[in-house]
Amino acid sequence: CASQHRRLPATDQYLMPESTASTTLTVLGLGSLLSERSSRTTYPRLTNFRLARVEGYRRVFGHPAGIFFERGIANAETKEFSSLCAEPCAGASFICTVFETPNDSADEWAAFVKREEEFELVTVPYRGLDGSTGEGLLCCRSTDEAYIKQWGQERFDAFTAALPVKTIWGYAEDSGLRPCAVYLRHCCLAAQKLGDAAYASFLDETFLADRKTTLRTYLAAHPEVLTTEPPESLRERYGG
Repeated sequence: CASQHRRLPATDQYLMPESTASTTLTVLGLGSLLSERSSRTTYPRLTNFRLARVEGYRRVFGHPAGIFFERGIANAETKEFSSLCAEPCAGASFICTVFETPNDSADEWAAFVKREEEFELVTVPYRGLDGSTGEGLLCCRSTDEAYIKQWGQERFDAFTAALPVKTIWGYAEDSGLRPCAVYLRHCCLAAQKLGDAAYASFLDETFLADRKTTLRTYLAAHPEVLTTEPPESLRERYGG
């Protein structure tokens, strides 16, 4: 799989974009950002929350999220600690959310960076379900080397401290990596709220780390995931 969409330069990909009073930032959501409520925790001023399709990318549960361990919702024994990313894949596509937000706030941009620090932020084209077109930032697969270059070895070591294998992006297709159950339930609830098309896309156009097993197949084998509720302290954040 390959794609040639535009990436932010590695040296400044996490700097706030140059802004004017009338400039907005367009963000594409593929996981927790399927939830408007979750999106507003980072971008409270977002507008025009809607659906679109991204082509040339595949949605994959292919890497761990350190924050799942910090929040006590990861299961290292069963390898249920992966999060979602997009990766280039010719012929693939999926439905995402799209929204705009003013990019005049360094604090909001910093919150976005903190939320998505392990990803490569890629500017990709999208087609709205209403036929409109545009470009937005998508959280894409990166590398351990890129993370260390951007944030330093110490921060990488802190990120991977709780992981059984000290890597963010080095999990092979046969690793047995599985979605974090609480996070997956949250994303499923959010996708359901977006309607049949978005939910079907989430089930059928989202893959496990093996890049073969669809989410629909996985949930059929593990229906308990959808009843795995978050701790009380996280019910708002992971409630869809």
